[in-house]
Amino acid sequence: MRRIVLVSNRVMELRKAAQAGGVAVALAELLRERPGLWFGWNGKVVEEHDSTDIPELRTAKSAGRSAIATLPLTAAEHRDYYLGYSNSVLWPVFHNRLDLAQFDAGFYARYIGVNDRFARALRPLIQPDDIIWIHDYHLIPLAAELRRAGVDNPIGFYLHIPVPPSQTFLAIPEYRELARALTAYDLIGLQTQADVANLIQFLEDSVSGRILQDGRVSAFDHRLSIKRFPVGIDADVFAGGAPEEKLVQATEGADRIIGVDRLDYSKGLAQKFRAFGRFLEKYPEYQRKVVLSQIAPPTRESVEAYTDIRQTLEALSGKINGMFGELDWVPIHYIHRSAPRDKLRDVYRGSRIGFFTPLRDGMNLVSKEYVASQDPADPGVPILSRFAGAAEQLVDALIVNPYNIEEIADAIKTALEMDKSERIDRYNRLMAVIRAYDSATWSSSFLNTLEATARERSLSFAPSNASIRSSMDKLARSSRRTSRPPGDSFLKTPSTRDKSHKTQPSRPE
Repeated sequence: MRRIVLVSNRVMELRKAAQAGGVAVALAELLRERPGLWFGWNGKVVEEHDSTDIPELRTAKSAGRSAIATLPLTAAEHRDYYLGYSNSVLWPVFHNRLDLAQFDAGFYARYIGVNDRFARALRPLIQPDDIIWIHDYHLIPLAAELRRAGVDNPIGFYLHIPVPPSQTFLAIPEYRELARALTAYDLIGLQTQADVANLIQFLEDSVSGRILQDGRVSAFDHRLSIKRFPVGIDADVFAGGAPEEKLVQATEGADRIIGVDRLDYSKGLAQKFRAFGRFLEKYPEYQRKVVLSQIAPPTRESVEAYTDIRQTLEALSGKINGMFGELDWVPIHYIHRSAPRDKLRDVYRGSRIGFFTPLRDGMNLVSKEYVASQDPADPGVPILSRFAGAAEQLVDALIVNPYNIEEIADAIKTALEMDKSERIDRYNRLMAVIRAYDSATWSSSFLNTLEATARERSLSFAPSNASIRSSMDKLARSSRRTSRPPGDSFLKTPSTRDKSHKTQPSRPE
């Protein structure tokens, strides 16, 4: 069995990844089943003089003979690569929030620099038969950097966030460089068919990419495949017995509505709170009979936009609780911290409604976790945003427009009043989809397709790796001319490159 090299911005111990939830669980499970290496940032931020390009290599506790290799980020890299370009440019643009993108902040040079450093550190660890699977928007240029270093292994990329419409993508000043970097991959996996269409359209508009007869996309004399691979969960982890302990409310018999979202402006939390307040106002007979429990763990709090959303939610929850609450009934339970994964299963199962209404989301795995946790004989009802990737699969949820407060308020009433037979029918159809597209199917289908795509590349008349490296070198020269401070270079050591950035004014965090 060929070894799999997983690369992601953040790497976790396999045991911790299993508790973290989301995609980290699927990656950890993959490394338990087959030989592999998981490479990326270890979460540490160090002073520049302490930085090292030699990764810390540790054997992972797994049956698959896997290992973990990690690097720290310097404070400047964390500011400009992670908080900067990744989360203040790419994240807002990919979630259709051009108003929040900081295009003029000069983050791109450091973004390329970290990907270059990661590639140089990873290159000696790659074996000839390895399959390389790179994850998410932080590492879009990594395949290009690896190709420049002579890596000819199959390289796939998976984007866990949505792809914006082409015209939105084109707003990024470095859109040509990003498009060229994407063509270094053999396979790009996306969450939905709409994402696939958006990315193909972007490559057509930005660099004159064209669709070939075999379905692949040709750009810069390279052919790549772009396909849909919806992320799934292990349903058996959530299905099972009754909650370990009864979840009580302040008012006897009140139904719980549960929301679990990272504290992020893309999650539509303010709209959710307003819709719940409107529901209580529009249908006063449900006052004292229902409570909204919203778990919103913090994320990237040093970015200004996240401070704003936290203050907004605290103000909204206080306002609604003040308007409708009583001494023995608080309408909104707002919890600004994470909850253990096993505890969430019990909360899901004890909730009559799952409330998942992001303004834009790649998939929204918590909606699948909620469904999988339900009692098959008396299941709850998920309310799901039409702009979540999961809506393309979970068509038997109550699908709503997260911007339409009245529609959401009415959907809450519909879910509370839905009879058991309809709830059971919807649950069965939802579970059939969740089991058919589980986490194991997601990883195996992507890797099988990547291997097949790479074989086609090796047998076709596609250009040699030397030609691809030449194309990537042109990108590097273009990036140096347009994006790097004077004197900065891909070939400088990280310490020298960081010192050159010290002459640039830094953005306050």
